[in-house]
Amino acid sequence: MTVYTEKDLGKALKDELDTIEIEGDLTKKVLRIKATGKVAWAIAIGAIGIAVTILISSGGTGAPVSGLVGFGAVSVLGSATSVSAVSIAVAAGGVSALNSLRRYRVVEQSGKKVVLKRR
Repeated sequence: MTVYTEKDLGKALKDELDTIEIEGDLTKKVLRIKATGKVAWAIAIGAIGIAVTILISSGGTGAPVSGLVGFGAVSVLGSATSVSAVSIAVAAGGVSALNSLRRYRVVEQSGKKVVLKRR
């Protein structure tokens, strides 16, 4: 499946697809998520988890609060990648999708295209 948006990637992760092809600007963000070290990832995923919980439980009305809570993720991933990570997690229904994304391996990378294969 080829994905271009965080929403599509969240769905692909939720569906546990074996191969996911990512194209466009999302490729850089996904590679950054995958490249984050274990300790930094623990900090980021904690902050993202709180932001996602606030967004899902408030029906989106908690966006300003979740933005503040996501500061830990921003300091690790940068703001654009953090926003993408939260969007992917919301689309997939939780932060477990982001952990599953980190378990995929990059089998092809060229320009604005990355192909991930599930381990």
